[in-house]
Amino acid sequence: MNFTLNILGTASALPMVNRYPSAQVLDVRGRLFLIDCGEGVQMQIRRQHLSILKLDTIFITHLHGDHTFGIYGLLSTMSMLGRTAPLHIYAPKAFGKILSDFMFSFGDGFKFEPVHHTVSAEEPVKIFETRSIEVLAFPLRHRIETYGYMFREKTPAKNVRKDAIARFGLSLAEIGTLKRGEDVLREDGTVILNAEAAYRPYEPRSFAYCSDTAPFPELAGWVKGVDLLYHEATFPCGYETLARNTFHSTVTQAAECARDACVRQLVLGHYSSRFPDVSFYLDEIAGIFPGAILASEGMVIDIPLKKYR
Repeated sequence: MNFTLNILGTASALPMVNRYPSAQVLDVRGRLFLIDCGEGVQMQIRRQHLSILKLDTIFITHLHGDHTFGIYGLLSTMSMLGRTAPLHIYAPKAFGKILSDFMFSFGDGFKFEPVHHTVSAEEPVKIFETRSIEVLAFPLRHRIETYGYMFREKTPAKNVRKDAIARFGLSLAEIGTLKRGEDVLREDGTVILNAEAAYRPYEPRSFAYCSDTAPFPELAGWVKGVDLLYHEATFPCGYETLARNTFHSTVTQAAECARDACVRQLVLGHYSSRFPDVSFYLDEIAGIFPGAILASEGMVIDIPLKKYR
Protein backbone atom coordinates (compact mmCIF):
# COMPACT_ATOMS: atom_id res chain seq x y z
CA MET A 1 0.00 0.00 0.00
CA ASN A 2 2.69 2.45 -1.03
CA PHE A 3 2.21 6.18 -1.60
CA THR A 4 5.44 7.26 -3.25
CA LEU A 5 6.52 10.39 -5.13
CA ASN A 6 9.19 10.09 -7.84
CA ILE A 7 10.84 13.39 -8.86
CA LEU A 8 11.64 13.44 -12.59
CA GLY A 9 12.35 17.13 -13.17
CA THR A 10 13.02 20.26 -11.11
CA ALA A 11 13.93 22.92 -13.68
CA SER A 12 11.83 25.92 -14.67
CA ALA A 13 11.68 27.29 -18.22
CA LEU A 14 15.31 26.58 -19.16
CA PRO A 15 16.56 23.00 -18.69
CA MET A 16 20.11 22.46 -17.46
CA VAL A 17 22.56 19.59 -17.80
CA ASN A 18 21.58 18.26 -14.38
CA ARG A 19 17.94 19.41 -14.31
CA TYR A 20 14.96 18.37 -16.39
CA PRO A 21 11.69 20.32 -16.77
CA SER A 22 8.74 19.65 -14.50
CA ALA A 23 7.46 16.09 -14.16
CA GLN A 24 6.66 13.75 -11.28
CA VAL A 25 5.22 10.28 -10.94
CA LEU A 26 3.06 9.51 -7.92
CA ASP A 27 2.81 5.78 -7.26
CA VAL A 28 -0.32 4.97 -5.26
CA ARG A 29 -0.62 1.27 -4.49
CA GLY A 30 0.99 0.39 -7.82
CA ARG A 31 -1.01 2.86 -9.95
CA LEU A 32 1.26 5.43 -11.61
CA PHE A 33 0.01 8.99 -12.04
CA LEU A 34 2.16 11.38 -14.10
CA ILE A 35 1.97 15.02 -13.01
CA ASP A 36 3.18 17.43 -15.69
CA CYS A 37 5.16 16.21 -18.67
CA GLY A 38 8.20 18.32 -19.39
CA GLU A 39 10.76 17.54 -22.08
CA GLY A 40 12.85 14.44 -21.35
CA VAL A 41 10.19 12.75 -19.26
CA GLN A 42 10.68 9.42 -21.05
CA MET A 43 14.37 9.28 -20.22
CA GLN A 44 13.70 10.12 -16.60
CA ILE A 45 10.99 7.47 -16.31
CA ARG A 46 13.41 4.87 -17.61
CA ARG A 47 16.22 6.06 -15.36
CA GLN A 48 13.97 5.57 -12.35
CA HIS A 49 12.95 2.09 -13.51
CA LEU A 50 9.31 3.02 -13.88
CA SER A 51 7.11 1.59 -16.62
CA ILE A 52 5.89 3.85 -19.42
CA LEU A 53 3.11 1.40 -20.21
CA LYS A 54 1.92 1.35 -16.60
CA LEU A 55 1.28 5.09 -16.50
CA ASP A 56 -2.34 5.25 -15.45
CA THR A 57 -3.42 8.87 -15.87
CA ILE A 58 -1.72 12.19 -16.67
CA PHE A 59 -2.43 15.51 -14.95
CA ILE A 60 -1.17 18.69 -16.64
CA THR A 61 -1.11 21.92 -14.64
CA HIS A 62 -0.86 24.38 -17.53
CA LEU A 63 0.30 24.71 -21.11
CA HIS A 64 3.72 26.29 -20.78
CA GLY A 65 6.32 24.25 -22.63
CA ASP A 66 8.35 23.21 -19.62
CA HIS A 67 5.27 21.37 -18.36
CA THR A 68 3.99 19.86 -21.64
CA PHE A 69 6.66 19.41 -24.33
CA GLY A 70 7.34 15.83 -23.23
CA ILE A 71 3.81 14.66 -24.04
CA TYR A 72 4.45 14.24 -27.77
CA GLY A 73 7.28 11.76 -27.49
CA LEU A 74 5.64 9.97 -24.58
CA LEU A 75 2.43 9.29 -26.51
CA SER A 76 4.39 8.08 -29.53
CA THR A 77 6.48 5.73 -27.40
CA MET A 78 3.37 4.32 -25.76
CA SER A 79 2.04 3.53 -29.22
CA MET A 80 5.26 1.84 -30.32
CA LEU A 81 5.27 -0.22 -27.12
CA GLY A 82 1.80 -1.51 -27.97
CA ARG A 83 -0.47 0.28 -25.54
CA THR A 84 -4.14 -0.45 -26.15
CA ALA A 85 -5.85 0.89 -23.03
CA PRO A 86 -7.18 4.47 -23.22
CA LEU A 87 -4.92 7.10 -21.64
CA HIS A 88 -6.81 9.71 -19.66
CA ILE A 89 -5.24 13.18 -19.59
CA TYR A 90 -6.57 15.91 -17.29
CA ALA A 91 -5.56 19.38 -18.50
CA PRO A 92 -6.93 22.87 -19.15
CA LYS A 93 -9.35 23.33 -22.05
CA ALA A 94 -6.72 24.58 -24.51
CA PHE A 95 -4.93 21.23 -24.35
CA GLY A 96 -7.73 19.75 -26.47
CA LYS A 97 -6.49 21.46 -29.64
CA ILE A 98 -2.89 20.49 -28.90
CA LEU A 99 -3.88 16.85 -28.58
CA SER A 100 -6.11 16.99 -31.66
CA ASP A 101 -3.33 18.51 -33.80
CA PHE A 102 -0.84 15.93 -32.54
CA MET A 103 -3.12 13.00 -33.28
CA PHE A 104 -3.91 14.40 -36.75
CA SER A 105 -0.21 14.66 -37.60
CA PHE A 106 1.28 11.71 -35.74
CA GLY A 107 -1.55 9.50 -34.45
CA ASP A 108 -1.94 7.25 -37.49
CA GLY A 109 -1.58 3.66 -36.31
CA PHE A 110 -2.22 4.38 -32.62
CA LYS A 111 -4.00 1.44 -31.01
CA PHE A 112 -4.97 3.42 -27.92
CA GLU A 113 -7.00 6.57 -27.47
CA PRO A 114 -5.63 9.57 -25.55
CA VAL A 115 -8.71 11.05 -23.84
CA HIS A 116 -8.66 14.70 -22.78
CA HIS A 117 -10.69 15.68 -19.72
CA THR A 118 -11.06 19.45 -19.40
CA VAL A 119 -10.05 20.81 -15.99
CA SER A 120 -11.89 23.89 -14.79
CA ALA A 121 -12.21 25.05 -11.20
CA GLU A 122 -12.56 28.21 -9.14
CA GLU A 123 -11.99 26.31 -5.88
CA PRO A 124 -11.02 22.72 -5.04
CA VAL A 125 -13.20 20.27 -6.96
CA LYS A 126 -12.97 16.49 -7.35
CA ILE A 127 -12.08 15.53 -10.92
CA PHE A 128 -11.02 11.88 -10.62
CA GLU A 129 -11.41 8.94 -8.25
CA THR A 130 -10.78 5.24 -7.85
CA ARG A 131 -11.92 2.90 -5.09
CA SER A 132 -9.04 4.04 -2.89
CA ILE A 133 -8.11 7.64 -3.87
CA GLU A 134 -9.55 10.88 -5.18
CA VAL A 135 -7.92 13.77 -7.01
CA LEU A 136 -8.95 17.39 -6.57
CA ALA A 137 -8.04 20.29 -8.87
CA PHE A 138 -7.77 23.89 -7.70
CA PRO A 139 -6.77 27.12 -9.48
CA LEU A 140 -3.30 28.58 -9.10
CA ARG A 141 -2.22 32.16 -9.80
CA HIS A 142 -0.05 32.17 -12.89
CA ARG A 143 0.16 34.03 -16.21
CA ILE A 144 -2.16 31.57 -17.92
CA GLU A 145 -4.86 29.15 -16.75
CA THR A 146 -3.12 26.87 -14.25
CA TYR A 147 -4.24 24.25 -11.74
CA GLY A 148 -2.78 22.45 -8.78
CA TYR A 149 -3.71 18.90 -7.87
CA MET A 150 -4.31 17.14 -4.58
CA PHE A 151 -4.17 13.37 -4.32
CA ARG A 152 -5.65 11.84 -1.20
CA GLU A 153 -6.65 8.41 -0.03
CA LYS A 154 -10.25 7.84 0.85
CA THR A 155 -11.04 7.13 4.48
CA PRO A 156 -10.85 3.35 4.85
CA ALA A 157 -13.66 1.23 6.27
CA LYS A 158 -13.24 0.34 9.92
CA ASN A 159 -11.84 -2.97 11.07
CA VAL A 160 -13.66 -4.89 13.80
CA ARG A 161 -11.53 -6.02 16.72
CA LYS A 162 -11.18 -9.79 16.81
CA ASP A 163 -11.65 -9.91 20.56
CA ALA A 164 -14.89 -7.90 20.21
CA ILE A 165 -16.36 -10.45 17.82
CA ALA A 166 -16.08 -13.18 20.48
CA ARG A 167 -16.83 -10.95 23.46
CA PHE A 168 -20.09 -9.59 22.03
CA GLY A 169 -20.98 -12.59 19.89
CA LEU A 170 -21.28 -10.35 16.84
CA SER A 171 -23.34 -11.47 13.85
CA LEU A 172 -22.27 -10.79 10.26
CA ALA A 173 -24.85 -8.01 10.04
CA GLU A 174 -23.51 -6.39 13.21
CA ILE A 175 -19.95 -6.62 11.93
CA GLY A 176 -21.07 -4.80 8.79
CA THR A 177 -22.70 -2.11 10.91
CA LEU A 178 -19.50 -1.57 12.86
CA LYS A 179 -17.41 -1.43 9.66
CA ARG A 180 -19.59 1.44 8.47
CA GLY A 181 -18.71 3.33 11.64
CA GLU A 182 -22.08 2.93 13.31
CA ASP A 183 -23.00 1.69 16.79
CA VAL A 184 -24.89 -1.61 17.10
CA LEU A 185 -28.34 -1.39 18.73
CA ARG A 186 -29.80 -4.78 19.65
CA GLU A 187 -33.48 -5.58 20.14
CA ASP A 188 -32.98 -5.99 23.89
CA GLY A 189 -31.72 -2.40 24.08
CA THR A 190 -28.03 -3.31 24.34
CA VAL A 191 -25.74 -0.86 22.59
CA ILE A 192 -22.30 -1.86 21.33
CA LEU A 193 -20.34 1.35 20.85
CA ASN A 194 -18.34 1.56 17.66
CA ALA A 195 -15.39 3.00 19.55
CA GLU A 196 -15.23 -0.15 21.71
CA ALA A 197 -15.43 -2.69 18.91
CA ALA A 198 -13.90 -1.13 15.78
CA TYR A 199 -10.99 1.03 14.65
CA ARG A 200 -9.62 2.75 11.55
CA PRO A 201 -6.71 0.70 10.17
CA TYR A 202 -4.74 3.75 8.99
CA GLU A 203 -4.91 7.48 8.32
CA PRO A 204 -5.55 8.53 4.72
CA ARG A 205 -2.42 9.98 3.12
CA SER A 206 -2.31 13.06 0.87
CA PHE A 207 -0.06 14.93 -1.56
CA ALA A 208 -0.55 18.37 -3.13
CA TYR A 209 1.26 19.68 -6.21
CA CYS A 210 1.51 23.47 -6.62
CA SER A 211 3.49 24.63 -9.66
CA ASP A 212 3.54 27.33 -11.08
CA THR A 213 2.00 30.03 -8.91
CA ALA A 214 2.37 33.39 -7.27
CA PRO A 215 1.35 33.36 -3.61
CA PHE A 216 -2.29 33.99 -2.76
CA PRO A 217 -4.12 33.67 0.58
CA GLU A 218 -6.58 30.88 -0.29
CA LEU A 219 -3.91 28.35 -1.22
CA ALA A 220 -2.84 27.47 2.32
CA GLY A 221 -6.43 26.66 3.22
CA TRP A 222 -6.89 24.48 0.15
CA VAL A 223 -3.86 22.30 0.95
CA LYS A 224 -4.34 22.39 4.72
CA GLY A 225 -2.75 19.49 6.56
CA VAL A 226 -1.50 17.46 3.60
CA ASP A 227 1.25 14.97 4.33
CA LEU A 228 3.45 16.23 1.50
CA LEU A 229 3.31 19.56 -0.34
CA TYR A 230 5.29 20.20 -3.51
CA HIS A 231 5.53 23.95 -4.00
CA GLU A 232 7.46 25.81 -6.65
CA ALA A 233 10.38 27.90 -5.40
CA THR A 234 11.63 29.51 -8.59
CA PHE A 235 13.53 32.32 -6.89
CA PRO A 236 15.43 32.91 -3.64
CA CYS A 237 14.72 35.62 -1.09
CA GLY A 238 15.35 39.07 -2.54
CA TYR A 239 13.76 38.32 -5.91
CA GLU A 240 10.21 39.15 -4.87
CA THR A 241 9.72 41.73 -7.63
CA LEU A 242 10.80 39.33 -10.37
CA ALA A 243 8.67 36.59 -8.85
CA ARG A 244 5.65 38.91 -8.75
CA ASN A 245 6.16 40.04 -12.36
CA THR A 246 6.43 36.45 -13.62
CA PHE A 247 3.71 35.05 -11.34
CA HIS A 248 6.06 32.73 -9.48
CA SER A 249 7.04 32.25 -5.83
CA THR A 250 10.21 32.72 -3.85
CA VAL A 251 11.43 30.00 -1.54
CA THR A 252 10.32 32.13 1.42
CA GLN A 253 6.79 32.43 0.07
CA ALA A 254 6.63 28.67 -0.52
CA ALA A 255 7.74 28.00 3.04
CA GLU A 256 5.19 30.46 4.42
CA CYS A 257 2.43 28.67 2.53
CA ALA A 258 3.55 25.31 3.94
CA ARG A 259 3.72 26.76 7.45
CA ASP A 260 0.30 28.37 7.24
CA ALA A 261 -1.17 25.15 5.82
CA CYS A 262 0.36 23.08 8.66
CA VAL A 263 1.62 20.48 6.16
CA ARG A 264 3.73 17.63 7.46
CA GLN A 265 6.48 17.90 4.84
CA LEU A 266 7.49 20.40 2.17
CA VAL A 267 9.43 19.62 -1.00
CA LEU A 268 10.65 22.50 -3.17
CA GLY A 269 11.36 22.62 -6.91
CA HIS A 270 11.01 24.46 -10.24
CA TYR A 271 14.30 26.28 -9.73
CA SER A 272 15.40 29.18 -11.94
CA SER A 273 18.41 28.45 -14.15
CA ARG A 274 20.02 31.55 -12.60
CA PHE A 275 20.89 29.37 -9.62
CA PRO A 276 22.76 26.14 -10.47
CA ASP A 277 23.12 25.49 -6.73
CA VAL A 278 20.06 26.08 -4.56
CA SER A 279 21.37 24.55 -1.33
CA PHE A 280 21.26 28.02 0.28
CA TYR A 281 17.46 27.92 -0.03
CA LEU A 282 17.27 25.85 3.14
CA ASP A 283 19.16 28.48 5.12
CA GLU A 284 16.69 31.13 3.99
CA ILE A 285 13.68 29.23 5.32
CA ALA A 286 15.19 27.54 8.39
CA GLY A 287 13.13 29.80 10.65
CA ILE A 288 9.91 29.38 8.65
CA PHE A 289 9.68 25.69 7.78
CA PRO A 290 12.66 23.71 9.07
CA GLY A 291 13.20 20.29 7.57
CA ALA A 292 12.04 21.18 4.06
CA ILE A 293 13.39 19.07 1.19
CA LEU A 294 15.07 20.34 -1.97
CA ALA A 295 13.79 18.20 -4.83
CA SER A 296 16.35 16.70 -7.17
CA GLU A 297 16.15 14.45 -10.21
CA GLY A 298 15.81 10.80 -9.18
CA MET A 299 14.63 11.58 -5.67
CA VAL A 300 12.02 9.21 -4.23
CA ILE A 301 9.87 10.32 -1.30
CA ASP A 302 7.71 7.72 0.41
CA ILE A 303 4.75 8.71 2.56
CA PRO A 304 4.57 5.85 5.04
CA LEU A 305 1.34 4.24 6.15
CA LYS A 306 0.27 5.70 9.50
CA LYS A 307 -1.85 4.11 12.14
CA TYR A 308 -5.04 6.01 12.80
CA ARG A 309 -4.77 8.38 15.76
